[in-house]
Amino acid sequence: MGGGDRETRIRSVAIIGAGAAGAMTAAAFKAENYFERIKVFERRSTAGGTWIYDPDPGTPPHVQPGSLPGDIDPPLEIPASLPRITPPSQQERYVRTPVYSSLTTNVPDIVMSFSDLRFAYGPFAPHHVPRQYIENYFSHHKTDSFLELNTTLEDLSRIPPQIHGESDRWKLTLRKYDAVRHVDVWWEEEFDAVVLGNGHYSIPYVPHVPGLAEYIAKFPRRVVHSKVYRSPLVCSNKKVLTIGNSASGHDVTQELISAAHLPVYQSRRSASRWDGDEPPPGIVWKPVIKEYRLDGSIVFEDGTILDDIDTVIYCTGYLPSFPFWNTKANGRPLWDYAAGKLINVYWHTFFQDFPTLAIVGMPRVLTFRGFEYQAIALARLWSKRNAAPLPPIKEQKKWESERAEVRRRERQKFHDVLWDTGETFEWFEGFFKIAGLGTLKGKGRVPPAFGEDLIWAIEHYKKYPEPGKRQPRIVEGEEPDGEWVVLPQRVKDSLAFI
Repeated sequence: MGGGDRETRIRSVAIIGAGAAGAMTAAAFKAENYFERIKVFERRSTAGGTWIYDPDPGTPPHVQPGSLPGDIDPPLEIPASLPRITPPSQQERYVRTPVYSSLTTNVPDIVMSFSDLRFAYGPFAPHHVPRQYIENYFSHHKTDSFLELNTTLEDLSRIPPQIHGESDRWKLTLRKYDAVRHVDVWWEEEFDAVVLGNGHYSIPYVPHVPGLAEYIAKFPRRVVHSKVYRSPLVCSNKKVLTIGNSASGHDVTQELISAAHLPVYQSRRSASRWDGDEPPPGIVWKPVIKEYRLDGSIVFEDGTILDDIDTVIYCTGYLPSFPFWNTKANGRPLWDYAAGKLINVYWHTFFQDFPTLAIVGMPRVLTFRGFEYQAIALARLWSKRNAAPLPPIKEQKKWESERAEVRRRERQKFHDVLWDTGETFEWFEGFFKIAGLGTLKGKGRVPPAFGEDLIWAIEHYKKYPEPGKRQPRIVEGEEPDGEWVVLPQRVKDSLAFI
């Protein structure tokens, strides 16, 4: 970070979100025994983040094709003076998660869990296991006292330094729902630094398709996003079309075979690694949709038409949303939706123009384990115990611009960190070099080694194995600590499905 002690002194840290990223960040910062005040603000009533299961998805929000989070998830109006008590907000805030009842993790537990604590069981654990794991992780590290639950960050504004050479501080406007009094309690707090760990699986994205908006208006509730999907039973005997072929699209389409009118139709832009030459029994593959018509028909790019579809489920992912980010006070937006990336970012974690702001959890690479490397390096950096500094701003900008150009050329997302190319190791190693070792007295965590057992698990054991490939098996209890039983023939593959 450079500069003298005044510039880099960070004693209070706010962490936004109590999911896996928030849990690890809290543990890493506590381990430094340096920061005087650490708080974790979570808008749900418990820790767990995107792994919290909401059996009732609520009334599906109106689908808005092509709309961005700024339109779908606008900021709340803040009371003129604070603190203040107001009637509870009725605005849709997309707090429910996209977890469906049969959801399991995508990667083996040995890879997904944090290095100091394994999941209760695996290898592909049901959703309640990671939720309990995250909640227990706060208790395991005695960071549950940092939690401020039922509390939503509604505004994050930069406080410019009053003295030359000092760093920015941050003002947080917070809203807590008081369930006893059924009111919203508003107040403000200030922190030296902020870590964003609020995730990016909240705001569902449905692309613009000719005629779709008019189709939705004429046939309300016929088109939904997979975020509200919980069970195939809601589609019993219905004629269903799913859109998308990622993990959620695959899972939802496969499940619908058990309840929906057959065949289930799946619109795919391209094949996935787990697809064979032909669709599974009960499924018919369709190309990309060309047009929706007001007579209820759906036209595909190959000219084929489907009539009488009862339900269309868009499994098309999510867009990051930061409704709390005060663009006016902070001088710029946080996210560039046209480019699909954070602005002025370095190493997917640090900000070139805001040295006291960081984000944990943006790349979707081995999730929990990736969060661990980010959080530890960040804690070491802000406690001034880092082994290596961040590069000069000029080099950070060069990294950002060159990566953006390469990603555009390769038609890949800016924040996707690839496995097959070795980029994942390069990314982890960068944090390893920044963090260095803990102190002689044990203050601070050390980024974990990425051992051969983890590498083998990633490259061999698949939730969605390739057609014709034999799935390795794990022999429980035959080796100490349930170790992996290594079988021959290594198979490499991308982790793009995460």
